Amino acid sequence: MKRILSLVLSLALLATLFTAVAFADVADDGFVDGKFTETRHISVEIFNRENDGGSDPTNNVWTDYIKQQMLERYNVEVEFVSVGRWTETDDINNLLAAGNAPDICYTYAGNTILSYAKMLDANGNPGVIDLAPYLEAYKDQLGDVIALLGEDNLYYDQDPETGSVWMIEGRRADVSRITTFIRKDWLDKLELAEPTTLEEFHAALVAFRDNAELLLGADADRMIPYTTSTDIGWRNDLMNISFVPNEVDDPTLFVYGYDDRHLLYPGYKEGIRTLNAWYNEGLVWKDFGEQTDSAVEDDNMKAGFVGAFMHNWDYPFRNGDDCINLNLQRNVGEDAMFVPIDCFPNDSGVTVKFLGAAVGSDRKIFFPSTNDEPLASLLYVNFISSADTIYYLQTGLEGTNFEVLEDGAIKILPATGEWIKNSGNNIDYTMTCNGLYLGEATLPSMALSYPGIPADIVAKANEYGLNNGRFVTHYNVGTIEAETKVGSSLTELRDEMLTKAVTASVEDFDNVYDTYLEQYLTSGGNDIIDERIEKLETVYGIAFEE
Repeated sequence: MKRILSLVLSLALLATLFTAVAFADVADDGFVDGKFTETRHISVEIFNRENDGGSDPTNNVWTDYIKQQMLERYNVEVEFVSVGRWTETDDINNLLAAGNAPDICYTYAGNTILSYAKMLDANGNPGVIDLAPYLEAYKDQLGDVIALLGEDNLYYDQDPETGSVWMIEGRRADVSRITTFIRKDWLDKLELAEPTTLEEFHAALVAFRDNAELLLGADADRMIPYTTSTDIGWRNDLMNISFVPNEVDDPTLFVYGYDDRHLLYPGYKEGIRTLNAWYNEGLVWKDFGEQTDSAVEDDNMKAGFVGAFMHNWDYPFRNGDDCINLNLQRNVGEDAMFVPIDCFPNDSGVTVKFLGAAVGSDRKIFFPSTNDEPLASLLYVNFISSADTIYYLQTGLEGTNFEVLEDGAIKILPATGEWIKNSGNNIDYTMTCNGLYLGEATLPSMALSYPGIPADIVAKANEYGLNNGRFVTHYNVGTIEAETKVGSSLTELRDEMLTKAVTASVEDFDNVYDTYLEQYLTSGGNDIIDERIEKLETVYGIAFEE
């Protein structure tokens, strides 16, 4: 308790010192009455998803709106810089290393940011700007981002020892993550009920396999009862975590929670063992380990060859008219449809979902040290967090992109031409907000946000993704140095490990899994665990026993 009190007093003193120096160090004489006297210029990262039929992510009606508003409000010119969505970690690393990163960057890889924060240049300056003094000095100008995130969450990642804030965590307006989907028309044809347990789900997959000719006719050899990708951890999460004991406590989940796919959670291996058994029974897409192009798997679903899968809760509804479910209906028939199910109870009969917190599990926004307009950049983050800005970017032009129903719900219309969004709800532009955020209209509007998809199916998919959700306690222990040293190497090793384990023979499974896990742990995993244990006790006084 004395240690905790001492830490609290130290942080209070640190905060006072920061307040004292903030205004002196970050004052901008050219910022008067909330606007720059001379035009400033900033560059902003934007994901490029390379969507067929989409627009140039750096130049479209949405970027025009942002540019116009920023110029009028703050006298700031905005330039967008394209970064590959699926290669974003490597792309950002390369841009940072070359000194060419945009002024405002975002990434899901928080350790990339922390790694560059530790890299000092010849003058002793870190590779990332410490936002703490700016957040304090210009608090009165940041009302919109504070309203969206909450002031505590704005400092979600503040280092408890130094007070530094290297990144701002975006908010997940919708924390539903993953849902299981199954072909309802196949279940009906085989007179099977929607599965509610692991055993029933497995039985359905077996029935799909054994009735391939009935279900697919001449294409029987194309049957894929269950499909997945090399991102085994994400795409099979609900089954994997069903083997985690229900009574596991938050300190345990923190200590073993470095990997966001839950690899080190107790019991996890048995989920992978189950998937391995399914693979060897011919229930899992045999080519998943060789395919890195997600379009190949999507095409299998659209063509009607797939019986079930796990993915983002709205995955079969995404991409408007080109979504999986609408393509499936066109290719197979009106009754063909993937519907959501919730069928993986744990040892207490609970279909638990480990949900990322509303703040702290989304994109991380940061300013590289090459940014010479930190205040203008922070004002951009504030503008993009405004409820009005988010509303426009998520809805668009009334009559063209949406219509308002009598109950106030917003019905999204099929977008065409320049009004097509490259990402769902335009989340690539609303960088501090991931998910529909329309105030009281949010829930009724969500079910109407996928043109052509029955509202009840969308609502149920979201509900199942949240059902029995568990939010793990956020222990803010500052930077885990061991995590910054490994970068993305453990993530890559994890994906290789799980893919090899699933495709191994049943007899070789334990050897493959255990050998890779030992490599994972000796390559930095053990160091992360040890440091998390140490800091959990130092900061929170929690003595953890393995």
